[in-house]
Amino acid sequence: MKLEKLKQALIISFVIVSSVALQTVLGGSGADAQGVDSHIPDLAGIWDGTPRSRPVNGERVPWGEENFPDLNQRARAYQEVWEEIMAPKYDCQPASSPAIQYDPYHMQVTQWPDRVLLRYEKDDQLRTVWLDGREPTATDFSLQGFSRGYYEDGVLFVTTTHFVFDIAGFDDYNGIPSSSQKKVTERYWREGEQLNMTLTVEDPMFFNGPVSYTTRWLPAGEGYRLAPYGCDPEASRASVRFYPSKYD
Repeated sequence: MKLEKLKQALIISFVIVSSVALQTVLGGSGADAQGVDSHIPDLAGIWDGTPRSRPVNGERVPWGEENFPDLNQRARAYQEVWEEIMAPKYDCQPASSPAIQYDPYHMQVTQWPDRVLLRYEKDDQLRTVWLDGREPTATDFSLQGFSRGYYEDGVLFVTTTHFVFDIAGFDDYNGIPSSSQKKVTERYWREGEQLNMTLTVEDPMFFNGPVSYTTRWLPAGEGYRLAPYGCDPEASRASVRFYPSKYD
């Protein structure tokens, strides 16, 4: 009996401490009656990024004449020698920013006190946006980079750095690489049932200035769950043999 009472006391103490910690992380003094700051938008859920929500991406979508990057000489040289069979996607390498956000698949957003999780149906990728102020280290370079964020006035602001070099790091279509100097900033906000995002990418190694696009997601159908992407490297690379090479 004493052991059971001790367990109950420990559980109650844990709940109280967790509640206080949550309110502290979210800004206790400015919290509403539920302990959640009013400036934090509700972004959680599964969001539909298929053609139901926006045009399918391509060589000029979402990049058009008005927002196509001004490429420097280095980028143009890479683009000149580019051919489709070089694309890492045929070896099942996942897409990264700024392309993965626009790919025509669903995305799931999970909001925790110290982080936001962005899970993409495309390539089965998971990004973590840290809200606790931590700084990246020399070992945090990766294909998806290191993301930090904060909430302000109903908007989630995200800055991502520490990308690795990617021969097709700009998108899947234009043969433009990205470097470890790539920096991607995102703004997420709600308009009714719609989730909006404006993305800006900078990469002084290949661009003469920043470029941006804005897109949206709509709520996924009731009961929808993210589907496995299931890329098969052998089958994916096999399709490349049908593409003519410019270097015969």
